[in-house]
Amino acid sequence: MENTLKIQIWSDIMCPFCYIGKRRIEGALQKFEHKEAVEIEWKSYQLDASFVASTEDNMVDHLADKYNKDSEWAQGMLNNMTQNAKNAGLDFHFDKAVLANSLHAHRLLHLAKKHNLANDLEELLFKAYLTDGKNINDLNTLKGLGLEVGLNAQAIDAVLYSDAYTTEVQQDIKEAQSIGVQGVPFFVFDSKYAVSGAQDVETFVKTLEKVWEEGKFQTKPTVLNTTDGDSCGIDGCN
Repeated sequence: MENTLKIQIWSDIMCPFCYIGKRRIEGALQKFEHKEAVEIEWKSYQLDASFVASTEDNMVDHLADKYNKDSEWAQGMLNNMTQNAKNAGLDFHFDKAVLANSLHAHRLLHLAKKHNLANDLEELLFKAYLTDGKNINDLNTLKGLGLEVGLNAQAIDAVLYSDAYTTEVQQDIKEAQSIGVQGVPFFVFDSKYAVSGAQDVETFVKTLEKVWEEGKFQTKPTVLNTTDGDSCGIDGCN
């Protein structure tokens, strides 16, 4: 039996279902007998690495344009997402969301990972974007969040005002592509099984128990769920 059950989670700060998925895996861990032996590693993924936002952008218009739909359809989609978040104990405010490219946030997350603070920073980044309406592409905003989780100011500046960890972000994305990730969140349990999307808590619990009981791990992830869960891909969230 391995001493540590490792969960790798590919996610993007811009993905609402990734925040919901974070809450659901946390809920599953609370029900898992061996939760103290679980290690979570956050992996970078960008839904749109080339995205450039303008000050006029808002979520409703962005979705309407993306899917060639009207504003009423887009608002309805956001309302459904907001309710989904409430069911997970989260409070989304898409009316305040500042659309942004997430590269700088991911680079800072790699610095946080080096100091075992990635989970804390991931939480603050999701909340900043989806709840508080902060610009997670703004370097001062990112520095404040980094300081809040305990990162060193000089270390933060050294990352944000350079291209540090850009290669690591790109490597995470390439790794995701190599194992067939189509959307996020995407959870890989000890390189043996994968769960796609923000599945329900019980699905995560069953996966944790299965991996723990089997004890011997293979390198090729096998997707356990036969239908896609709530996730975001390059064509949007569903």
